[in-house]
Order: sequence, then C-alpha cells, then structure tokens
Amino acid sequence: MDKYTGKRLDGRYEIRELIGVGGMAYVYRCYDIIDDREVSIKILKDEYLHNADFSRRFKNESKAIAMLSHPNIVKVYDVSFGDVIQYIVMEYIDGITLKEYISQQGVVDWKTTIHLVSQILSALQHAHQHGVIHRDIKPQNIMLTEDGTIKVTDFGIARLSDNNTRTMTDQAIGSVHYIAPEQARGSVTDGQSDIYSVGVILYEMLTGKLPFDAENAVSVAIMQMQSTPKMPREINPNIPKGLEEITLKAMQKNTGLRYKSAAEMLQALKTFEENPDITFEYRCFVDNQPTRYVEKIPKTQPQRPQPNPTNAEEGYGDDFDNMDFDNRGPEVQKRPAAAVKSENKPQRQPVSTATAVKEPKKNTGKFIAVGVSIGVGVVAVIILLFVFLGNMGSNSQPEVEVPNFIGQQLVDVQSNPDYSFNFKIEKRYDEDKELGEILDQNPKAGSMKVKADATITLYVNGSDTPITVPSIIGDTEDVAKQKVIDANLYPQVYYIEDETGEAGKVKSTYPNVGEEVEIGSVVNIYVVRESTENDIEVPNVIGMTLEDAKKELDKRGLKYSVSTDKNSDKPKDEVIDQSPLAGGMVEKDYVVNLTVSEGIPQSKSYVFYVDLPASETNPVDIRVVVDGIVDTTNSRSNVIPAYNSTFTIELEGTGTSSVVVEIDGKKYRVYEVNFDDQSVRNTESYDYVPQHTEPVTDEPTTEPPTTEPPTQATTEPGEEHGENRAVNNL
Repeated sequence: MDKYTGKRLDGRYEIRELIGVGGMAYVYRCYDIIDDREVSIKILKDEYLHNADFSRRFKNESKAIAMLSHPNIVKVYDVSFGDVIQYIVMEYIDGITLKEYISQQGVVDWKTTIHLVSQILSALQHAHQHGVIHRDIKPQNIMLTEDGTIKVTDFGIARLSDNNTRTMTDQAIGSVHYIAPEQARGSVTDGQSDIYSVGVILYEMLTGKLPFDAENAVSVAIMQMQSTPKMPREINPNIPKGLEEITLKAMQKNTGLRYKSAAEMLQALKTFEENPDITFEYRCFVDNQPTRYVEKIPKTQPQRPQPNPTNAEEGYGDDFDNMDFDNRGPEVQKRPAAAVKSENKPQRQPVSTATAVKEPKKNTGKFIAVGVSIGVGVVAVIILLFVFLGNMGSNSQPEVEVPNFIGQQLVDVQSNPDYSFNFKIEKRYDEDKELGEILDQNPKAGSMKVKADATITLYVNGSDTPITVPSIIGDTEDVAKQKVIDANLYPQVYYIEDETGEAGKVKSTYPNVGEEVEIGSVVNIYVVRESTENDIEVPNVIGMTLEDAKKELDKRGLKYSVSTDKNSDKPKDEVIDQSPLAGGMVEKDYVVNLTVSEGIPQSKSYVFYVDLPASETNPVDIRVVVDGIVDTTNSRSNVIPAYNSTFTIELEGTGTSSVVVEIDGKKYRVYEVNFDDQSVRNTESYDYVPQHTEPVTDEPTTEPPTTEPPTQATTEPGEEHGENRAVNNL
C-alpha cells in the first residue's frame, strides 16, 4: 500500500484508493466528509515537490481548470500548495479513458466519433475563449462516462494564451503521437495546436490507427513535422468523404490551412452531421496544385480544345492570355470550388450565329446554289467588317515607349497620373534594397513600343515575399546550408541514421523542398550520418544549470557554445534549448549549441492616462483588456466622462503588452505598453458613439420623420453573463 491510501488530508479528504499515476502526480479516489461526495485528488510526487518547473506546471493546472466552467471539463473544488504536500481536488469521474475505449472498439463508428469529438471541441472552445490552451490533448487525458459524456482533464502543461514565450521545455512537452508540428519544433503554440491534436484523435477513432508511429519519440516528432499521413479512407473505406476532409483539415501542418478555432471545426462537424453526403472540397495533403476554374462553354459557342490542367501557363490558348491565374493570392487558391464565383473571371459573351445569319427558306433546284453562295458572301462580309472594326478599336490607344521603372518606389509609379498602364505586381526580395522598390520589369525599358494601356509586370521588393525551399536533397551538408542561406532562409542541421540514405548527404528537410515559407524562416536539414564505434550520443541537458550542462558535455568529450534568451520564464542560467537534440549521434569534440535563460524578467509598474469624450454627460462602462484578458482591476462602471476627462490605467508586467480600452462594449483606444522602456504608444483610435437614445413618444404625427432614429447599440456577447470572473485563492 502506498503512503497516502487510508490517510485523511487536512482532516477532510479520506483517501480510498490509487486510481492513476501520471508523469508528475498520483491520482486518488477520495471521499469529502464535509460535502459528502466522492472526489479525485491529484497529489504532486515528492521528487517534484521542490522542482520549480514541475511545481509551476502543477499550479498552472489548478489555475487553468479553476477559471473554466463547462460540462465537458473536469471541475476543481479545492487546491493546496504547501511545503510538504501539494494537491488539487477535482470532481470524481466514474468512467474510462478515451484511449481505453478506442482500444476496446478498434474502430469507432463515425456517428459515435462525431458525438464524442464534438464534446471535446466544445470544451476546448470554452477553454480557448478564456485564454487557456491545453497543449496535451490526447485520448489518455479524456474521460468517458457510462452515459457517453466526455470530460477533458489534465491541464498540467496548459498555459494562458497571453504568454508567448518559447522554450525547449515546451518543445519536449506533449505526447508525441498527438503533438502539433509547431509544438514539436518548439514554436509558439495557440488554440490551433489543440485543434491538430483533436484531428489526430479523430483519425485514430475512425481508422483504429495512429497517423504516425515509429520506434522512438524523436522519429515520431519528425514525422509530425514533415510526413504525410495515409488517407483515412484507404484504411477504412466506410468513412464518409466529408468526415475525412474534416480530419485532414484539422491535421494540416500549415496553421493557415488548419481550422482557425474549435468553434469553426465544431461547426463543420455539425454541418456534416446534418448532411453526411456533403463534401467540403478542402485542400488536402495530396493536392499540391491550385484548382483551375473555367467557365462552361455555352452551346451556341463553337467548341474549342480543352486546356491541359497540368500546364497553368500554356494550356488555355490565346483567349486566356490576360487571365491572371498566378496572381490570385493564396486566399483565392485555397477556397473551395463552391465559394469561387464567376465574377472572378472575365465575362465572355458568345456571339450567337442565329442573330447574324437568317435561317434559309426551303427552296429547291437552282435557287439552292445561289442561296448558298449569297449566304457565304454575306457571312464573309460580316466577318471582314468585325475584323476591321476590331482593328480600329485596338488601334484607338496610342503606342508609347516603355518607361524605366527600376529603382522607383511602387507607390510613386502607381500614383503617377501620366501612366495608364495595367501593372501586374510580383514580389521578390533583396535585403540591400528598400522595401517597395521596383527591382525589375517586363518588358524592359526602351525595348519596344506598347499600347498606353498595356500590361507591364513590375517585380517589387517585399519582406512578405514567399520563398521556396530550395532543392537540396542529396546535397552535402555544406552545399545544402549555402543554398538555404542564399535563399534568405536560416539552416538548422540535424543528423539522423538512415540505412537507405547516403552518409553525409541530405535525406530530407522541413519544410519540404518546394514549399513556400516566409523570409528568414528556419529550414531543418536532416543529414545522414554513418554510425561508427566512436560516435557519442548527445545527452539531454535541458533543465540543467549551465555549469552542470558543461560538466556533462565535458565528460562525454563534447564541446559547447552558449547563447542567451532574455524572454524566458526560466531561472537564470538554466539551459532551455540545445542543438542537436538529445539522442543524436555525433563525433568527439562536436559543438553542442546551448541556449540559456537570462532569468525571469522583473515586473515593472506603469501608469498612463486615457482621454475620455468630454461631451458625454451620461454614465458609461469602461472595460480594459490586457493581452486578450479582461483587467477587472482597471475596469470601471458608471463613469461620467464630462466629470472625469481622463481615465487612469495602472499596469504591472514585463516586456510589451497590448491594452484595449472599451467604452460601453465598443473599442475606443488601443495602446502598446512597453514596461522595459516605460513608454506607451496609441496604435488605434475610434470615435465614441453615444449608446443612449431619446425617449420615444406615442403622439401621432401627420408628417413622416425627416431622419432615421439612431440605431440601438447591441451589447457585446458575454457581457450580460458576468464574463469577467476572477479566480480567487489560487
């Protein structure tokens, strides 16, 4: 028997049995003698009691759950953070984990799957709305009761969404089979990371298999970042097409293609449930080509050769030369077909032959030949007339020399009234040139004469230029790194063991070769190394002090370099990142790059003042939102601006914060507060619109009113329900 079973905590909680063991805590079924109910108590393990990181995570869980109230999220009743024992008291869930249920069922039918996953999404929607990101959504952390109710548990690594610090501890945290690619990379996570995990759960329930699996966690993490899962319907053909599309969209590695929120994914499931035959035409993993949209040819129009769908530039013939398929932007290319309407394409009105040539009367004998010859002659004359008039129209614009636009700013060229050209803009990037500067043009200056309204392509310097990951598969490490640098990207080399690859050569990359990324993005380069007897396994030094990490590396014959992170929330000189990651095989004297924390930033206070609409004599409600979370301390009700010309806001924090000031539920001012510099900057301002109206009388009138009555302002969603609940005693 363990040391807690049979004991009583704080004279109130009788510990009956151990029901679970996690990475950092034990979970017991207990009886609350005061409230006369069964509860679950999670007790932090002794070895982590004085570990600052684990203690922080344990407290985070209690804070995260305590600020939530939802039928699909486990309730917190009580907490205790003493020096001898730390525990969380939660509602007792009589059921099994979703993982156990999946194991029992093998493959879960799609109706049951939707029922269960919808509850998970509903819970996450509530959590995300309150600024809580779970970050460890997996079937093991989801309880299923006998009546089919889902309870999301274990918020142990949850964070509040206003914390954007990136740490390698975050990278290592999260169950690798369900972890989002950005979390595996150690990037900043948000609600979309939870969405990815839900997508994996959906995949597993429908197919009975995980999308990615391998012998070790590192391999699975790499697969999450760069591999494509097998299509669910290839494993289980009984999965409806629409549900497969929902699953794959949730699992998109690019967050821009993933569902933006739990609410959006939940709505998609509801739409599918109402019509199981629906297809969403999402862009899936296997579809790397943008969809081409071609108008249906009218019956009165002569048939023309069909374009080659694989050739975007040459397959459409002369009639499509002016159609800009490649400049529609990613948002157009990614929309489903049903959302793209014909107004996106030039309208071509077919000429009906029925209006040009009358139907010949039924004649016989010699009149047939005469009629045919006359008809042909008439048609020929009409055709020549159309050609002549068309040429006259095309020559209506004068021909001019192509000017030299290179070196000018795009805004200056576009605003110049002397130019009537149609400019087609394409982005390039040159770090030595100013943003917005025209780098090149087609046609070249002075190369030819063109119509005054001709199309000229301008290549403009832009930092948002999409960069294509260069082809480096099979290259040596040095060559690959230089290609990536030349593409204005940042190379990060990882060594892997792969019997199918050639030692010293690049096996794969993330993002994949050919994918478009932002300038300055990190490209992971995976180089095959041939294992030798002298290879040294890189130890895990994350979480160690810098001094201890150096000792560990010295002991193994490895060298190190050190850089610091001033934005870390870890203690000073704690190692928060390392490259290569633990487990990699390297040669003696290999340099391991360490990133250490500069220490937890010290909070600073800052006071600034907001000018109020001095003409307003009626009381208003002022709400202050700091980094997306309502600040109840600074928010005020029943403030009369005419008597209070300024409103004082006093904040405490580190780094920079976004502060939104709302009056009567409407955005009024937006500020950026820099605690380090002790400065504030007004970034957005909005006019105040009074929310009150004159009383309406019932007196009849003979004339209609000359003006429309003011529109009654609506209340922001959630305000009337007391959304600003504070979490106390945590």
